[in-house]
Amino acid sequence: MVTETEAEVEAKFEEVAKRKSFLSTCRELIRKQPLGAFGLGLVLILVFTAVFADFLAPHDPVQENFDAMFLPPGDPTYILGTDEFGRDILSRLIYGSRTALMVGLICAFTGATIGLIIGVASAYFGGLFDLIWQRILDVFLAFPLIVLALAVVATLGPGIQNVMIAIIFVKVPICARIVRANALAIREIPYVDAARALGYSDARIILRHMVPNVMAPYLIMLTAFLGEAILLEASLSFLGLGVQDPTPAWGLMLTNAAEFFEGSPWLAIYPGLAISLALFGFNLFGDAVRDTLDPKLRSR
Repeated sequence: MVTETEAEVEAKFEEVAKRKSFLSTCRELIRKQPLGAFGLGLVLILVFTAVFADFLAPHDPVQENFDAMFLPPGDPTYILGTDEFGRDILSRLIYGSRTALMVGLICAFTGATIGLIIGVASAYFGGLFDLIWQRILDVFLAFPLIVLALAVVATLGPGIQNVMIAIIFVKVPICARIVRANALAIREIPYVDAARALGYSDARIILRHMVPNVMAPYLIMLTAFLGEAILLEASLSFLGLGVQDPTPAWGLMLTNAAEFFEGSPWLAIYPGLAISLALFGFNLFGDAVRDTLDPKLRSR
């Protein structure tokens, strides 16, 4: 008869305890952060729509039908109506969610991660290295985000890839400055000095001791950047510098709808509503993440 060792039994009990702890934590977060849970629901709907756009969209989003131009909402074939080229509004909204989510995820993660690296390295090494990087960041932070993004896109040219570069470019300084402020306090903690005394390399100290302790502000900024990146992409596309026709994008749909708003207001209402709901969801979820991870807010 095979019997379990004491270590195996303890390991199983620990696994069950962690599982219960995780579930109870989720319930507690939903109870304490109902708006955050609602925001997460909106985010999950956006993710689901973007991932399964090929199955959810009733029509080809770029297929033109000049016999069905400016159909109002409620048509049995085109539920949300059609645009000036007879393209299905619902299908373009669904595929536009894929564009918005792709831009949001890539730009937020890349911008926050580069900012994390610069901020931690600047705080740890200090001296001339820190001085140079902070003056460079000051130059970029002196300009409003949209103006700086417009300058980058105007230099590189219109297109989704250049828009993503512009959004990353304007987000890096913000994240780097916030991470640096937290990393400066961590650098003075005794266990960092102890790691130096033990002869640990700078890379090991940064990766093992500095980075894990700035993950809370990093995650808070990451969730905040998701919504901001979507808004910036829509703004640049609205100005004609982002996604180009016929690629479906919410900002581009607003641009195309501007001249037809009086006669066909649904062309602008639906993409505007999609952008608002996406931002609303990410903002609520980001606030919940901040309240959960920030020790000052969590202790209230």
